[in-house]
Amino acid sequence: MKKFLALLLAVVMVLSLAACGKAAQKDIFAKGEGVMTHEQFLAAEEGSRVTVEAFVQGNQSWWDGKITVYAQDKDGGYFFYDMACSEADAAKLVPGTKIKVTGDKAVWAGQIEIMDATFEFEEGSWVAEPLDIGKLLGTPELEKHMTEVISVSGATVADKGNGAAFFYNWDGSGADGDDLYFDIEINGGTYTFVVRRYLTAPGSEVYEAVKNLQVGQTVDITGFLYWYEGPQPHISSITVK
Repeated sequence: MKKFLALLLAVVMVLSLAACGKAAQKDIFAKGEGVMTHEQFLAAEEGSRVTVEAFVQGNQSWWDGKITVYAQDKDGGYFFYDMACSEADAAKLVPGTKIKVTGDKAVWAGQIEIMDATFEFEEGSWVAEPLDIGKLLGTPELEKHMTEVISVSGATVADKGNGAAFFYNWDGSGADGDDLYFDIEINGGTYTFVVRRYLTAPGSEVYEAVKNLQVGQTVDITGFLYWYEGPQPHISSITVK
């Protein structure tokens, strides 16, 4: 009888620990006191002070005490522009890191962002699965996913002009080392994607891959749904099929 009771208590303890583990996992998305939900953040007035919690999904290069971060929670994306950050803390902002950010809500050329922000690290880690936006491109639904991690599969590299597969800068006025702009065709539409040099630097695998694109190639892409007068994703990887 004693052995049976001991075994029963052991089973109950294991089940309790498992339940606690699941509860803790759910808690990483819970908002702390004074923290906005994604819906509340979107509804806030431009220029107002906001506080959000989100998980880093990627970042541009650190410079002069500032860093630009692409972040997300389970309800949507966030863009933290030129957030105050030490070089030591910048090295800790790896994908999955949870941070609490306070700054001013701003909108620039359609991109919703937080400026003049500060942040603090929080417990928890989560990396988002890319959202396939192939069927959402050209629809009003797409804007709801601004700054989220996204993917596009089976797109065709379009002619950017004079047979070129890409431009240095948006109008072709740049040179090697500048941002790369290229167009894709999918589901009857043509869309511009960007290799942001502060995100994927010249010489990186992504940067060099786009420099070698040819019109008509089929590609799979992942990145972040940046917005500039419409969708203009910043890519983080590209594969030629």
